[in-house]
Amino acid sequence: MRVILIFCLAVNLVFTSEVKKEENVLVLNKSNFDGVIKENKYVLVEFYAPWCGHCKALAPEYAKAATSLADEGSEILLAKVDATEETDLAEKYEVRGYPTLKFFRNGQASEYNGGRTADDILKWVKKKTGPPALTLESVEDANKLKDSAEVAVVGFFKEGESDAAKAFLEVAATMDDHPFGITSNDAVFKEFSVSKDGVVLFKKFDEKRNDLFEDITQESLKKFITSNSLPLVVDFSHETAQKIFGGEIKFHNLLFLSKKASSYEKIVEGFRIVAKEFRNKVLFVTINTDIEDHERIMDFFGLKIEDAPGMRLIRLEEDMIKYKPETSEINEENIRSFVQGVIDGKIKKHLLTQDVPSDWDKQPVKVLVGKNFDEVALDKSKDVLVEFYAPWCGHCKQLVPIYDALGEKYKDNANVVIAKMDATANELEHTKINSFPTIKLFKKDTNEVLDYNGERTLEGLSQFIDSDGKLGASPKKEEIDEEEEKEEKADPKKDEL
Repeated sequence: MRVILIFCLAVNLVFTSEVKKEENVLVLNKSNFDGVIKENKYVLVEFYAPWCGHCKALAPEYAKAATSLADEGSEILLAKVDATEETDLAEKYEVRGYPTLKFFRNGQASEYNGGRTADDILKWVKKKTGPPALTLESVEDANKLKDSAEVAVVGFFKEGESDAAKAFLEVAATMDDHPFGITSNDAVFKEFSVSKDGVVLFKKFDEKRNDLFEDITQESLKKFITSNSLPLVVDFSHETAQKIFGGEIKFHNLLFLSKKASSYEKIVEGFRIVAKEFRNKVLFVTINTDIEDHERIMDFFGLKIEDAPGMRLIRLEEDMIKYKPETSEINEENIRSFVQGVIDGKIKKHLLTQDVPSDWDKQPVKVLVGKNFDEVALDKSKDVLVEFYAPWCGHCKQLVPIYDALGEKYKDNANVVIAKMDATANELEHTKINSFPTIKLFKKDTNEVLDYNGERTLEGLSQFIDSDGKLGASPKKEEIDEEEEKEEKADPKKDEL
């Protein structure tokens, strides 16, 4: 049996050694893919596109992780596939965006849902290939685990078969971001001043540790770990986005400011003090306005570079609800009163709106913004057709000449108004827009709202208006702009707000 095992390992090594490597990452294609997956117990595979920006950003981190595993002599391998060349493999494994990572254990594929730094990748693959929690037999074992990561979670259980211990192991098996350990050793209990069964979260920031000794269930453990494993103030980035928006806390106070500003440290310190008071209720997040990629996030909140430092608080529900402080001055007192005011329901949600253009009604297609929408669109003496568009939307751009012709056709009709509104810069309390372009008819007399789902042609839109909304209102699947759809598909872990 031993001879057979050695022979199999030798065959495996020979096969793998023949596969091209780039910085310890195996380069797979249709001819060698099945062999590598079949002959190796653990393989993490990245399906990438050479032109993909996120793939380029991942490449050095992925190579760093592969090299670390190789240096350790680990049986875990990292590999990559150019999905634009190996289209059959991409189709077989249902690759719909880039990068897509699949983890193969004994030939069976599962989704990779870890982070995109070398450390994140290493933590994830090691967690998936080892026990959910390491057994800590000594103080040395415990300290080694504690010092191995920014956050480490240790279960202290005298009885390993208790309900609390079982709940701990179940949670450990499902959470891949941090290393877990479990111990019943008296010396370890004493070393960390633990006198009864419970869970301790060790971290290298803020309070350094958090304890949970009561009501230990899977639900309470997950909430305890997710809420305490992030710093009091989290700096927004590609790496932290999933942890921020995938957590249990649904109130997020966002501080937009430049790290280059002379007042940065003072403002963030006040932010941190207030964050401690709202721990486990509100997540406090800083967003560096010096980073070009963050400009789109600022646009989403109606902020410009010159508005920094600025705050916005969001509540994550089915729709994201935004709140704006009454004052632009940011200090400890104002931060505290703003957050408490939102929690108490004393501050109304903030809706974006542009100022009314001086020439909004000079052209056949009227320009609406949040401030003049109700006055125009809800005028019961007229039928008002409104196109809700996004400036970057390809379908919206294609519609412009048709919609302008529609405005020209009805410009002398006293009973009809053709209008448009940039829905990325203006929001309405009563109307939610989920795709672009969206076209709605606000009917005279009743203000009944009808969605237009017909062909985007002059004839189709005209029939919709002339038939009082009876034609062109048939159900149709919402359409997403082709450019935005491509972007979403190219980055399934997109972290922009």
